[in-house]
Parts: sequence; structure tokens; C-alpha cells
Amino acid sequence: MNKVKLRVALTRRWPESVEQVLGEHFDLRINQENRGMTQEELGAALAWADVVCPTVTDAITADLLGAAQVKTKLLANFGVGFNHIDTATASRRGIAVTNTPGVLTDATAEIALTLLLSTARRTAEGERLVRAGKWAGWHPTHMLSTQVSGKSLGIIGLGRIGLAFARQAHFGLGMEVLYSGRRPQSAHVLDGLPARYCGLEELLEQSDFVSLHCPATEQTRHLINSETLALMKPEAHLINTARGDVVHESDLVRALSSGVIAGAGLDVYEAEPKLAKGLVELANVVLLPHMGSGTTQTRVAMGECALANIRAFAAGEPLPNQVG
Repeated sequence: MNKVKLRVALTRRWPESVEQVLGEHFDLRINQENRGMTQEELGAALAWADVVCPTVTDAITADLLGAAQVKTKLLANFGVGFNHIDTATASRRGIAVTNTPGVLTDATAEIALTLLLSTARRTAEGERLVRAGKWAGWHPTHMLSTQVSGKSLGIIGLGRIGLAFARQAHFGLGMEVLYSGRRPQSAHVLDGLPARYCGLEELLEQSDFVSLHCPATEQTRHLINSETLALMKPEAHLINTARGDVVHESDLVRALSSGVIAGAGLDVYEAEPKLAKGLVELANVVLLPHMGSGTTQTRVAMGECALANIRAFAAGEPLPNQVG
């Protein structure tokens, strides 16, 4: 007698190699339209599948998880952040939640470094100038920018990604690293990185560049707002590759427009893909389409990490990356 296959639902397309393995071992349904699913569609997936694999674009709310018809027992999230999932309700309903930590560390740190360099050196402005056919040639005072080497970098949240970025910035560009968080990191974790722990206010006041790497929680929501932006140096730049709602986007627009800070580089947004009014018109901000983990190698590794969680669930084994 054939064993009934576990039902698995993907809310978006995954790398083909991972989809193929999932299809070989499980009863697989994929959102072929590869767009964000509606709440009704997510509800249908939760009612059909033993395992639902959401992404950051899927709001897995208390209402969805509380419905009587929910069959799902594992939410195998494709991504490290899981603030789009109501983990408290999932726990009450006996639904496990996993994520994909570690595998996207280097790729996301690279995007943070890309944004730092792009905002400081005005590369996006320069690229637009050339493409528009408005470049009249080199001269000594054209498009002067901020040199990065040797400047101070303040990191809010020195976890895996923050630490990888700090190492890139210090050992690659000679930047002085300050960091804030719930507690200082051990010497073992820092592993030779000369980073100085300090409070948030001191970090904001002393850093030439401030980069966000903290999780999205009630405590970090709108952590960067008009008051905290006012603490930063006028020549400072803000980088965000963490979560959009850590920044009060409208406050940031006002700060960039009025010269409170010099510039910003963003890969995430409060209500993505929508942006705060006035943001796209600003020349002193670099805007990327949430591509921090967007390398082929990383997205495959994220899929394989999620797959490992699903396989463990199917086998009744401890889940490697359980968060709720």
C-alpha cells in the first residue's frame, strides 16, 4: 500500500532545482502565477496543505491561522525574517514555524556594502546622468562625493548579517565599527573584529554611516524616526537591508529633503512594493528592489534549507530551524 504523500504548498516560485526535489517527494502545489497570494488564496492553501511555504510577501495573520479549516502543521518560511507570520497564533494552533538563517548572510551583507558605497560615492546619480546623455565630461569639481575609507560605521544589530558586513567594512575599507544591540557580543563571536559596543544614541551621534541589521519587532518598529534621525551627523548616511518598518519612511523623506542627514540606501520598505510619497524624487537616496539575498546560489541554498525543515517534519524529527 502506497504511503500518502505530505502535501506541500509554495506561495511563490522557488529555484527550479529545489522545486524538482519537492515534487519528487511530496504532493506539491505551486503558485504558478508567481505573485503575492491574496488572503483568500492563502486560506485555501492552509486548508489543503500539511506544509505551507510562505515568503515575506505573505501575511500569515491570526485570522488566517485561526480558521477552523486550517490543516497546515508547518509553515516552512522561505527567508530568515518571519515577522509576516503571527507566530503566537501559530503556536496556539500547534503549527510549527521554521526559517532559513545563515545561508543568506554573505549575499545580504554584500548588498549593504553596495548601498553604502553607492550612497557615499553617488554612483546611482552618476549612472543616471550618463544614461540620460547629460554628462559633459570630467572636471575637478564634478559630482564630488564622500570618501568611505577610514570612516565610522554604526551597526544596529550585530547578528550574522551585521557581523559579516562589519568585517567587510573594517577589513576591506578600514572603517571603525561601532555597534548597538541587546548585549555586547563575545570575543569569540567578534573573532578579531575590533568593534566597540555602545548605546543607540551614542552610535547615531558618532557614526558617519548607520546600517540597520536588527529584526522587525514591536521594539524596533520605527526605531529610526524624526527624533533618532536628528541625532545623526548632517553628513551621515543611513543603510537599511533589514526590514522596512524599522524606519519611519515619511520621517526619512523629510530628513533627506531638509538636510538632516546626507543620504540613504534602502533595499526594504515599510509597505513594499509601495514607497513613501516623495522618496523616488530624491537624488540622495539609492533604492533597490529588496534584492539582498538575490543571488542564484543564495536562493537555491534558502530553498534547500527550507527543504531540510520539511524533510525533518515529514520524518517526525526535530526541526533544524524552528522559530515558533
